[in-house]
Amino acid sequence: MRGPGTWWRGKSTPAKVETYTRASFHFFAVSELAGVGLPVIGRIGSWPGAVLMLLVCAHAATCMLTVSRSVDWVRGRREQPVRLMCTLGAFTAAVAVTALAISEYGPKGDDIDSAAGSVFGVAMIFGMGIIALGVKVRRHVYAVVAGFAAGTGLIVAALTRSPLGALVTAVIVLLAGGFLAFTAVFSVWLLRSVYELDEARETRARLAVAEERLRFGRDLHDVMGRNLAVIALKSELAVQLARRGRPEAVEQMIEVQRIAQESQREVRDVVRGYREADLEVELVGARGVLTAAGIACEVTGEAAGLPVEVQSALAWVVREATTNVLRHGNAERCAVEVRVSEGRVVLKVENDGAAGASDGGGGSGLAGLRERLAAVDGTLEAGRAGEGMFRLVAEVPLTGAGVREVTV
Repeated sequence: MRGPGTWWRGKSTPAKVETYTRASFHFFAVSELAGVGLPVIGRIGSWPGAVLMLLVCAHAATCMLTVSRSVDWVRGRREQPVRLMCTLGAFTAAVAVTALAISEYGPKGDDIDSAAGSVFGVAMIFGMGIIALGVKVRRHVYAVVAGFAAGTGLIVAALTRSPLGALVTAVIVLLAGGFLAFTAVFSVWLLRSVYELDEARETRARLAVAEERLRFGRDLHDVMGRNLAVIALKSELAVQLARRGRPEAVEQMIEVQRIAQESQREVRDVVRGYREADLEVELVGARGVLTAAGIACEVTGEAAGLPVEVQSALAWVVREATTNVLRHGNAERCAVEVRVSEGRVVLKVENDGAAGASDGGGGSGLAGLRERLAAVDGTLEAGRAGEGMFRLVAEVPLTGAGVREVTV
């Protein structure tokens, strides 16, 4: 059974930030219930306490719903919850007016005044901050903060007939609510930035693949373009000579055959160069790419002196594993080890943050690697290795001698 720790480690970094943002603002509503609502019953124990408790519970529930809808809007999953934010603003004002009215015109007593004051202040401050979570334009956030502070002053002045008290209360709401609104704006900015960075990382990986495909296409074009042009000219000349009954047509077709065979050889050379990668170069490149992505990468083991076929197969394993770590996981650490053991070369890639890593049985990438390794009698195993860990192990038998240890 998966525990809470596994559930958390199974999330990507953007998903963790989103969960933390939701939980943080939901906590404000929970703290409103625990810090204000529950003490109201203990302090008053009469109809004012019941009214205030109901108002606090309803206000906290509305705040929670607004938080969920606002975060969904930030992520682009739904439209901006304008009506819900207006409802929360109106309900916050109603709670504040009711709390002040109970304090001024309800049963007298320090407990009632203290409880009503707590409900008034917390509802105004938390309501303002949570509304700011769903506001996109910064000047609109300023308007919300200023409007709540001014409204607070007007309400207090109208009910208490104390301009100084109204001014002090408005300033307190302005400062406290403004701080919470700033926290909301910063949280939204951070959440968007984290998702944008994650999308940029995936885009960079896709661009790297596209660039490699373009390079391969250019190489093929350079090889085939000139030869095909020559073949076309030679074939046309041979047709003209054949129509005239000239024996030189045979020589031209022999030349066309030679050029076609030469083109086949050059294409095979290009494809071989594309498929055969250098293991040591791939190891150094993997460490550089992962480090640039903020992933601590350790690369150790034997890299030089291996047969060309073995290096080519294992280099593709390193390339595919690095791409998977960047695109499908949420890794903070990655270890790559190459060693020679009992006449076999063993490559092990292990990383944490296995949220999106493919299991060993699936994925076209792993299937392609198995095909490459099968060509050199190699094997591939991939799958989860403990909580939050993903391990890929490739083994290839040595087909040559002269292997020496090198630490990369």
